[in-house]
Amino acid sequence: MTVSTQGSIHDVLVLPYLNHAIRMLESGYATATDIDNAMRFGCGYPKGPLATVDEIGASSVRDALLARFEETGDNLHKPADLLIKISDEAGSFTGAAGEDVRTPELRHTIEKIGVVGTGTMASGIVQVFAQAGYDVVFVGRSQEKLDGVVAGITKSLDKAIAKGRSDEETKVAVLGRLTGSTSREDLAEADLIVEGIAEDLDVKTELFKDLDRIAKAGAILATTTSSMPITELAKVTARPGDVIGMHFFNPAPVMKLVEVVTTDLTSPEVDETVRALSAAVKKVPVSCGDRSGFIVNALLFPYLNDAVKLHESGVAIAEIDAAIKETAGFPMGPFELLDVVGNDVSLAIQSELRNEFGEPGFDPAALLVQKVQQGKLGRKTGEGFHTY
Repeated sequence: MTVSTQGSIHDVLVLPYLNHAIRMLESGYATATDIDNAMRFGCGYPKGPLATVDEIGASSVRDALLARFEETGDNLHKPADLLIKISDEAGSFTGAAGEDVRTPELRHTIEKIGVVGTGTMASGIVQVFAQAGYDVVFVGRSQEKLDGVVAGITKSLDKAIAKGRSDEETKVAVLGRLTGSTSREDLAEADLIVEGIAEDLDVKTELFKDLDRIAKAGAILATTTSSMPITELAKVTARPGDVIGMHFFNPAPVMKLVEVVTTDLTSPEVDETVRALSAAVKKVPVSCGDRSGFIVNALLFPYLNDAVKLHESGVAIAEIDAAIKETAGFPMGPFELLDVVGNDVSLAIQSELRNEFGEPGFDPAALLVQKVQQGKLGRKTGEGFHTY
């Protein structure tokens, strides 16, 4: 395959992404508004994929995908049935028609928040809730880890003060809402407990069994996992209706998106409460089900994987990165983003998506696998697709 123009780079990489988003909508997995908001606030894209299709024109996207499908025979390039329908009807994907536009309300009383974990994500979640006025109990394995959370939040607040975005009074108030503990028992009075520990199902399962024992009746148990099956965590508790996904994006104090992930067992009241709470802490909640990748990762990583395959075909990395930023308006080129995310993380997520959806086109790119085997993981190792 020869690609020599920026327009064709756009078609090779962006068209399947748009088609995948349409199929996600078609399946009923998420609404048009939530799909678009997920990519805008989770990836910093100027427009969501469905709004992009409306802007380009559904029939133009359909015809371009048909041309790609005739060339590749890849099912991912075959226009979604809904795209063909919208094209034939000269319709639109966006707008609130048929969507529930009611403002979610707190169906549970939420006053005290518990957070398990002291890493970057957990610390950011602690800060988000404390800044929103909630008392937060956070649990770590050592006093040193707990002190690190407070030090990190203090540094973040000091930066905000230096930039004129906050003041000392606010800083004192936020820090005054924090209580660190090395004992999970101190989570007993929390109305919502969010775990942000290692992405290891066995470790998380053990934790949820313990939280089920400790947490008071009616407490919501949330996980910020990006990849673990939340249903499996719910099933080890005696309160599966109170278990939900609350997937923050890193860094949590900055990124606006929260994917609110319900299982078939999650109660509607818990779902609505978590969406309302997310909005209350100035985040943008989007709703989806317990499926690999949720919204953002399911749309983002196949596009990144396709970029690696395009490079394997002979197109320069710099040319691909530049074309995507210019033609799609994405804030980073795919290889720049791969190096930020980490090639090991990208490979793991792409492998999960291949297993979940069974699409041969989701097979991880050979060069991505090679980079991981060589330990060239991106910025964190000093070399990935770029050198740092």
